[in-house]
Amino acid sequence: MNRIATRVWALLLFVAVLLGGFGFFLSEYFTKGSDWVVVHGSPHVYNGENIGCGVVVDRDSTLLVDLNDGRVYSNAEDLRRATVHWIGDRYGSISAPALSHYAREMAGFDYFNGIYNYGQTGGVAELTLSAEMQTEALEALGDYKGTVAVFNYKTGEILCAVTTPTYDPDNVPDFDKDDPAYEGLYVNRFIQSAYTPGSIFKIVTLAAALENDPEILNKTFTCKGSMQVGADEIICDDGAHWEQDLKQAFCNSCNCAFAQIAMDLGAEVMQSFVEKIGIMQPVSFDGITTEKGNFSVVGADQVNVAWSGVGQYLDLVNPCAFLRFVGAVANGGRAVEPYLVDRVSVDGNTTYKATVRAGEQLISTETAAVLQEYMLNNVTAKYGAEKFPGLIVGAKTGTAEVEGQKPNAMLAGYVADPEMPLAFMVCVEDAGYGKTVCVPIASQVLDIAAKSLK
Repeated sequence: MNRIATRVWALLLFVAVLLGGFGFFLSEYFTKGSDWVVVHGSPHVYNGENIGCGVVVDRDSTLLVDLNDGRVYSNAEDLRRATVHWIGDRYGSISAPALSHYAREMAGFDYFNGIYNYGQTGGVAELTLSAEMQTEALEALGDYKGTVAVFNYKTGEILCAVTTPTYDPDNVPDFDKDDPAYEGLYVNRFIQSAYTPGSIFKIVTLAAALENDPEILNKTFTCKGSMQVGADEIICDDGAHWEQDLKQAFCNSCNCAFAQIAMDLGAEVMQSFVEKIGIMQPVSFDGITTEKGNFSVVGADQVNVAWSGVGQYLDLVNPCAFLRFVGAVANGGRAVEPYLVDRVSVDGNTTYKATVRAGEQLISTETAAVLQEYMLNNVTAKYGAEKFPGLIVGAKTGTAEVEGQKPNAMLAGYVADPEMPLAFMVCVEDAGYGKTVCVPIASQVLDIAAKSLK
């Protein structure tokens, strides 16, 4: 009897361990199973470094790439070149983090069927990008390096975000890495770069003044073309502006006026405001985290506080983060978070659908209203409303000094149209003046937007 009892207890112990192990497996499977299936390198989901299942289309269902069987891209070369920084190449030199972020949804995984689309074509990822706007922006940039981006400041949809230099993934050039024409070829400048902003940063300095100086709207500024700050000098490139009110100083992009505004506010107030509105912090969406910016004036000399207020000194902005802020200005002060992937479906079943993510109230509605008015005035009084036919556009140009090359040309703005609520950003490296270089680029892209989105 003792021997039988011992065997029964041993069997019961074995069954208990077996059931415990099975229970542990089920617990792990239901908490981590989806991660196991789409672990990087899984042959069912990945093709080398990039996701390798499914189809990617633009907002109008235009094919961008079929990820299966080694990738089949669009038959249009300009579209291939315009989108490679988002959908990746065959070799992983350019990654596609947003697509990889939704690998589980693209593969069609569920806990009872596993990869239930296995052996077929995977899912369909619908991006917010417009193929028309992408190719138009690529053409508008021409041989320049930089980025052009447009997003809907009410919904967060990224309609256009082109990076140059670029290349055709179906015809990869044999390039010399030391050739300056290919410098930063693999960098998505919209999300992975940070630029000296130049005078587009005056939007931020103006907002800081409106929120921290109750008398700012009543002040006037005298510009003689330069001003002394200790032993140093602040210079206005286009000469003296003489007596001007705040709106005129903003339209004139007067360095002397905005240097004075920044110094009057003081380093601590400027630093606190910039941190409050978050434009130096990375932006995260669809598995992507952008490059961060920089604003560091606490403890700086007065002349550096002054230059910071006009977008120089150590100032750096990421195009995506700054575009988000400009969108908030257009949206009454409230930011809306950007996104790239609108929907993923497998066999007609939606496995992911984006939702609008309203962010914080970055600035007051009253401040936003003044900024809107002043940016609209810039276009009508200085840049030329005729450059944007059929549209009501507000904007601010910038010319960012960069050591050893021509200035970077910058432009940030928005469309004041409830049917086409778009914010836009143009950054062109080693190019010259924002008004001369960036306004025609934005005009060309927004013209296509007006025709394709309305």
